Amino acid sequence: MDFIYNFVPYFQSVLPIKFSDILDVAVLYFLIYKGISLVRETRAGGLIKGIVFLVVLYFIMDSVEMKIIAYLMRQMFDIGLLAIVVLFQPELRRSLEKMGHSRVSKFPVFSSLTHETTESATSKWGIAIEAICDACEDLSSTATGALIVIEQEFKLSEQIDTGTIINASPSKEIFGNIFYPKTPLHDGAVIIRDGIVYAAACFLPKPQKEETINKSLGSRHRAAIGMSETSDAIVIIVSEETGAISVAENGVLTRNFSRDSLKKLLRSRLFPEKPAKQTRNRKHKKPGLLSDNENIIKKHFGGKRKSDK
Repeated sequence: MDFIYNFVPYFQSVLPIKFSDILDVAVLYFLIYKGISLVRETRAGGLIKGIVFLVVLYFIMDSVEMKIIAYLMRQMFDIGLLAIVVLFQPELRRSLEKMGHSRVSKFPVFSSLTHETTESATSKWGIAIEAICDACEDLSSTATGALIVIEQEFKLSEQIDTGTIINASPSKEIFGNIFYPKTPLHDGAVIIRDGIVYAAACFLPKPQKEETINKSLGSRHRAAIGMSETSDAIVIIVSEETGAISVAENGVLTRNFSRDSLKKLLRSRLFPEKPAKQTRNRKHKKPGLLSDNENIIKKHFGGKRKSDK
């Protein structure tokens, strides 16, 4: 009965359950979940296991009254928070950078504040995608190494500062000149910003899980994986040994792209989505109204339109 009476104050402190209590538990659950996601499949996972082992060892030592060892372990735990920050510094920095990078431009409230219209951005990225695909096809045929980083929402100012600003319109000739062997800018990565070749000869960060990467991959592929781990950039690699085209996204490397498959991937990632209003208008278009392209097709082909392949 004494056991029950001892727990009565605890029950009284949590009852009745309020909305703030539910919110408190939900936030705690979210933080635990994010913490587990942070350390999973990284070097931090092994460190977490070591910390858990030390905690269990401390309780064992304390229960058998090994006072000296228990005292030393308590002193070690007093600086545990600082030790965790030092040990997990790469993982914490990467997570905080991603959390702090908000995508406010994608919300309708802020969409009108962007300096470019959807049509302008689509046109600019369309030219850039064609130039990138043409360049990668030519570089692949000659087994010329290349590393192209396409910046998205996460700004790559830190990497741009290590290179040379170019700020040129993309073309296959530009990429060919940059990555031609023994030229001043061939060693490093090209960064594409807003559909423009913004900088060249940029250095990229090393991957966080370098020990798990296939040893047959060279420095370009490793740098691409490292860049894609710490940002939302799309990184394209042309192998200097085999001429194979690869793409790194979110720390994952996909290999053996062709020009067409690369173009399809880039269009799906970079082209802004069409507003739902335009889609509805197109679906509910009146039967008697034709677009300019449909009028041209009707004029030349008698109303019969060939299906797109």
